[in-house]
Amino acid sequence: MERHEIHDFLISSQRRIEEEYDRITRRAAEDPGTAGDQGEENWAALLRNWLPSYFQIVTKGRILFASGQASPQVDVLVLLPSYPKILVDKKLYLADGVVAAFECKTTLKSQHVKKAVETASEIRRNLPKRLGSPYKELNSSLIYGLLAHSHSWKGIASDPLGNIEKALLKADQNHVQHPIECLDFLTVSDLATWHVFKTAFVNVPDVHKDLRGDLEKRFGPDGSALTVWFCAATAQENQVAYFSPLGALLLGLYSKLAWEFPDMRPLEGYFRQVGMSGNGQGHIRLWGIEIYSEPIRNRVYNGNFTRTPFDEWLQMY
Repeated sequence: MERHEIHDFLISSQRRIEEEYDRITRRAAEDPGTAGDQGEENWAALLRNWLPSYFQIVTKGRILFASGQASPQVDVLVLLPSYPKILVDKKLYLADGVVAAFECKTTLKSQHVKKAVETASEIRRNLPKRLGSPYKELNSSLIYGLLAHSHSWKGIASDPLGNIEKALLKADQNHVQHPIECLDFLTVSDLATWHVFKTAFVNVPDVHKDLRGDLEKRFGPDGSALTVWFCAATAQENQVAYFSPLGALLLGLYSKLAWEFPDMRPLEGYFRQVGMSGNGQGHIRLWGIEIYSEPIRNRVYNGNFTRTPFDEWLQMY
């Protein structure tokens, strides 16, 4: 695919993040707190510039659950358009009014990945269970991600991609007990974006025995789901020259938000057509049928949750 003007805009945004990293780190040792605040504002500005203007985007706050419990402090939060203005500056944000939340790091380290995965899981366990469709039971109402300007693995023999991926997959295996708890995004601006995809495995009718046999060998006979950690990195083999990790992040955000905000779907399709996601590869984790509620288990077994004609926004409802 040829380079499109949208890639120039993305590269400009990425260059801005990288310039800010250089500026912030020069004085970070003098005042780490201010450096962290500046980094958070960089990410909040990026989201304000690229997401629809009706979202309210704030920094530093805790997510307040209906139980009265509150999450650890989160660096950047995206609020519903309907979020009451009188509550925007209270720094305790009602969980059902938060559509996305992000931890932000200036220089990423392995322990940051582990903590973000743990926090994402903890927050989802405090939200009401979503029932009624494979999509709702696999995907949280609240997107959660980790954003970093750069990373700590700068030596000649260092392997930043491998180190981050190892930390991410280990934390996911150790702390995520259900697909709905997964961290959604991990972006390092000058390196890569990791984005989790979730798919239900559908039992295939007898008329397609060969296909069913192949799927059962791969995923088991009972029907289940899989999560795929897809990584698109600047240094990956066969990566397009104009690739930007920020482009992959923003396309992923549009894709997730468009389920709840249908007016975002045309632009999501446009961004996909012009290749904002870049090329990449993934790691699969399989899940058993027990992750679903009983009614959805029956629908998955019978292959009854898709609609015709095919519509990607309806297929998992």
